[in-house]
Amino acid sequence: MSRKLQAEIERVFKKVAEGIEGFEDCYDKVLNASNAGQKEKYESDLKKEIKKLQRLRDQIKTWIQSNDIKDKQDLLHHRKLIEKQMEKFKAIEKEMKTKAYSKEGLLQSTKLDPKEKEKLDLCQWLVESVDLLTTQIDALEATAETIEGLMGKKRRDPTKVARLAQLSERVERHKFHIHCLERIQRLLENESMSTEQVLRIQEDVNYYVEENDNDEFVEDEFIYDELPLDDDDPLFAIPGEDDAFHDSESESETESAQPKPPQQRPPESEPVAAARTVLGKGAHVKHTPPAAA
Repeated sequence: MSRKLQAEIERVFKKVAEGIEGFEDCYDKVLNASNAGQKEKYESDLKKEIKKLQRLRDQIKTWIQSNDIKDKQDLLHHRKLIEKQMEKFKAIEKEMKTKAYSKEGLLQSTKLDPKEKEKLDLCQWLVESVDLLTTQIDALEATAETIEGLMGKKRRDPTKVARLAQLSERVERHKFHIHCLERIQRLLENESMSTEQVLRIQEDVNYYVEENDNDEFVEDEFIYDELPLDDDDPLFAIPGEDDAFHDSESESETESAQPKPPQQRPPESEPVAAARTVLGKGAHVKHTPPAAA
């Protein structure tokens, strides 16, 4: 590793330490705010601080994937330090997202009819499900980065190649579910979808979110087939609420805005498909490509 690169890495590490200090200061202010106005201001400052840290994390992730850097322990350590702050922010962000539902439900509980309360509960459940899947994506991507850091330039280890393919597939499936759940929430809020329609998929969605990491898990790939989730619907052009975490991720990483269903994934190489058959975990049996003749 060149001296110039080493100096750049050390500069970023210093910024990480400063950023964490700034984030912790804003975080304490949010928790100790004496009124709603102060809390909203500190929440806004907290978003700015986490965006700074996420940009540093993106740079660190790039270095972790580089073959020019042999010892990556310090990089992995600083990435984890940032991710701990991201977890703290997610907890605050979740409160910011759901407080409209929970506050309204609390203040108007005596006025809401059962159907309206059911709608509010489902909206909160959708937000929480998306948050859980987002957290799982972060963990999967971190695992993939660690594996890539251990692989050489030739990348001939079939076990690691298969594991990376498996992780990538699970991330794409999570993104697909997040995409659908966010659409459902929007439709439900705009009264373009009934609570009955959402309730019919709730059990299956919960099963996916809670059990997708189990060895015996088999995904139902047709959960949303009966729902009106049409890409051409102009309703989907309406932007959602500001989400600092997702915005910063999309600014810094090249990824599809609308993840494709498994039918559109490119075919795997024969070694990867064979390794997936052996590993089994998280595999989607309906989309296993046929073996080469």
